[in-house]
Amino acid sequence: MENGGEKRFPAFPYKPYSIQMDFMNALYQSLDKGGVSMLESPTGTGKTLSIICSALQWVIDQRQKEKFEKRVESDEKQENNGQIGSDDEPDWLKNFVVNKDNQVNGKKNKKKKNSFALAKPGKIMNKDSHRDLFSRDLDEGCFPENGEGKRSVKKIDVGDLDDEQFLLEEYESEEEGGTGSSNSKRKGGKFSVNSSSDEEEGESDEEEEVKWKVYFCSRTHSQLSQFVKELRKTVFANEMNVVSLGSRKNFCINEEVLRLGSSTQINERCLELQKNKKKETSKMKNLGAEGKIRRTKASSGCPMLRKHKLQKQFRNEVSQQGALDIEDLVQLGRNIGTCPYYGSRNMITSADLVVLPYQSLLSKASREALGLNLKNNVVIIDEAHNLADSLISMYDAKITLSQLENVHSHIEKYFVRFRSLLGPGNRRYIQTLLVLTRAFLQVLQNDKDGNCSNTCPDAERGVGENKNFDSSMAINDFLFSLNIDNINLIKLLQYIKESNIMHKVSGYGDKMKTLQKSSVVKENGESCDCGSILSGFQVLATMLLSLTNNDGDGRIIISRKRPTSSGQGAYLKYVMLTGEKIFSQIVHEAHAVVLAGGTLQPIEETRERLFPWLPSDQLHFFSCSHIVPPESILPLAVSRGPSGRSFDFSYGLRSSSTMVEELGLLLCNLATVVPEGIVVFFSSFEYEGQVYDAWKTSGILERIMKRKHVFREPRKSTEIEVILKEYKEAIGNPAPKSGAILLAVVGGKISEGINFSDGMGRCIVMVGLPYPSPSDIELLERVKHIEGLGDSSFTKSLKLSTNEDFYGGDVQSGFSILKSCRRRGREYYENLCMKAVNQSIGRAIRHVNDYAAILLVDIRYASDSSKRSFSHPSSKLPQWIKDRLISATSNYGEVHKLLHQFFRFNKNKGYQKLSKQPKASKKINPIKKKDLRLSIVHKFFMENVLGILHSTGFDGSNPRFGSFKM
Repeated sequence: MENGGEKRFPAFPYKPYSIQMDFMNALYQSLDKGGVSMLESPTGTGKTLSIICSALQWVIDQRQKEKFEKRVESDEKQENNGQIGSDDEPDWLKNFVVNKDNQVNGKKNKKKKNSFALAKPGKIMNKDSHRDLFSRDLDEGCFPENGEGKRSVKKIDVGDLDDEQFLLEEYESEEEGGTGSSNSKRKGGKFSVNSSSDEEEGESDEEEEVKWKVYFCSRTHSQLSQFVKELRKTVFANEMNVVSLGSRKNFCINEEVLRLGSSTQINERCLELQKNKKKETSKMKNLGAEGKIRRTKASSGCPMLRKHKLQKQFRNEVSQQGALDIEDLVQLGRNIGTCPYYGSRNMITSADLVVLPYQSLLSKASREALGLNLKNNVVIIDEAHNLADSLISMYDAKITLSQLENVHSHIEKYFVRFRSLLGPGNRRYIQTLLVLTRAFLQVLQNDKDGNCSNTCPDAERGVGENKNFDSSMAINDFLFSLNIDNINLIKLLQYIKESNIMHKVSGYGDKMKTLQKSSVVKENGESCDCGSILSGFQVLATMLLSLTNNDGDGRIIISRKRPTSSGQGAYLKYVMLTGEKIFSQIVHEAHAVVLAGGTLQPIEETRERLFPWLPSDQLHFFSCSHIVPPESILPLAVSRGPSGRSFDFSYGLRSSSTMVEELGLLLCNLATVVPEGIVVFFSSFEYEGQVYDAWKTSGILERIMKRKHVFREPRKSTEIEVILKEYKEAIGNPAPKSGAILLAVVGGKISEGINFSDGMGRCIVMVGLPYPSPSDIELLERVKHIEGLGDSSFTKSLKLSTNEDFYGGDVQSGFSILKSCRRRGREYYENLCMKAVNQSIGRAIRHVNDYAAILLVDIRYASDSSKRSFSHPSSKLPQWIKDRLISATSNYGEVHKLLHQFFRFNKNKGYQKLSKQPKASKKINPIKKKDLRLSIVHKFFMENVLGILHSTGFDGSNPRFGSFKM
């Protein structure tokens, strides 16, 4: 397998380029070494295929190595046994060894026999586990009702037989007065904040675990599908067991459940169906003959999980068909008539390669629920450019004012109805829940006079007259200000878990809602859609769980915003700030953790935020250049428009009519010189809508549409496929309109994971620098936290320290905080912007024969721009773009000229390749010579004549000047 000191990768389906060989060798060496490594390879360089062929080849080699070592060890044992006669051993020792071996073999056979058993979706959790005890997927496994332990059923004649099912069992905590404990000291580390997982705890498959398993995860389902597509090009697709994992929403084939729409409701309904299936017999028996009811088909369990043989058939089919993505598994489940969600979950243990989304692997709750074993296995995290932010965002917790009102109301109604029937333990804990929800409500609600309650004076201080400002507090300060610091949250959470209070309250509330046969109506007559009671209760439990974290791990955001058409109004939110402890669990369990991506730099920021304990010299970092030749890419910093105005899309100037008009004129001219497709990236949906409306009013949009079709990125992800299909079809259509323009948004679905190869992306236009809004309080809390990493004195020197409240919504206040940062915080803010830019502009070049122009439209991209508050944006561009960037142009005429020459050259190069004739190279020489002879005249014409025409709005099709072609 060795060749000149380098590893060979026979599974690679093509002849690899040198940079692909370098990447595969670097990954292979990283897996050999173990620990953490970061591998950077530009988008379009075959990174995914390189990861597959290198990582899986390493797994095969590792297993063969272990097999060989075991064979040698076995031979040595046999040799030793032959030399040293066993006759000297007593009979009881011989029999013991034989019996022990038989027992082991018997256990293995038993495991294989039950290998197709469907995993139960419920399991009682350890108290100290970081699993979210109150995730959306809770089921009866977490809330046993058999009266075990200290709990016993209280036999009381309720009166209304139908209400007996909602009555709680008697409950006693380990110590009397648990919730009123005087110990108000924070106990961080016992629990972790909710992971918002959509997975419930399941029993692990009894099949023997495969060693040296590879877990590959990425951000979106489309990226995972692309990974499986690349995997099918290799022999590994059929030689290795591969399973794709996803959420219930993506896997469910029960039409009744799918109609619910939201992930939360789908999860709840799925578990409810299985719970009903398990409890059907016992409930009928408890109710007796007088209370006998006729159940509907839906309440008897999910029809997709009734036949065990179909699950076995599903697994066999997947094994025979090889690597399948989520869509394939869903279609297979439909054809067989069994659940692909649980079918895929039950294949994890025997899988060699598990393909799964970020959430399922990075969240400890999901890993435990799915039974993912990282020990001695490999974790590969793709698209890891924003890994730190993605990780901590999974541990955020948020509850809205409407959810709080809904939960508080139903707990109160439940308590009034059953108070006299409940034991002292249940009464005490339910009253504690009412105290907490009432305190949270008072923080967010205004009284009749329009003033905030005095319950939380610290949260009100400094807000002034603007009640829409967000405020920020530390966890301990928040608890003390509400006077709830004396409540033992850990015991309260344990009560919520063990008592089944969630399902009792929500079940009683649903029954009352059904009896009333009318939705809750607000005073103004509008119906209130507050979501299900159960989901609201689970969100509350998640929020309480987040309050048990260490005081410095996160911040509480208090928002009193009024509800609008685009917003949900007031809310409380816990924002996690540190991902070090979370990520360390993955690093310490796995044999190797690989972070892969197109642009991972600056790596020091990632190291400081996720694994600061790892010395820089122990972090294996590899980066390679792009495979495309220099002449196939044209990055241009465009500082002036056709009318000569400077492009400045900074926060205060981007909405001016002159700036919007100048951008429109630029698009008019680009439509004449750029063939096929143009993708334009805006900083936000709001700004894109503002520009589009202005163009429509001024008539610029009509001028653009004379040349190209115009499409817009939809806000709903479900509509993106339709728009992309129409965009692609418009590009392939013949004249009169040559191509199309797609208006997209940085950070949207199109900027992440969508490939605009060939004609779909001949030109990428980046409008301005998409810096995050400095009024975002969550962002500023992260900036302050990152600025203080490794510097304890920073908190004291910063004007607004982490122990003080910050009130969001003011842009200038945000800028003042950013300017107060000395290094880390400011760099983080810049990196957020440029990582988004790099992701967007990298959508165009997808293979070695591809070509595209990249226009960075803003004077701040130009090399001669001065008086910068931050570092130069071009310094954070990928090296393969930075090396070819033309960062200074005197006017738009020069830009137009460069674009014309670039596309003419690559078009001729394409014709030359298609002809496959040696003479083609000679035919292009006269054209080049002619270009040289006319260069002086051409330059004069472009800089002077066209400059005058563009200032009048010339776009190549003005009827006053007739048709003009270069």
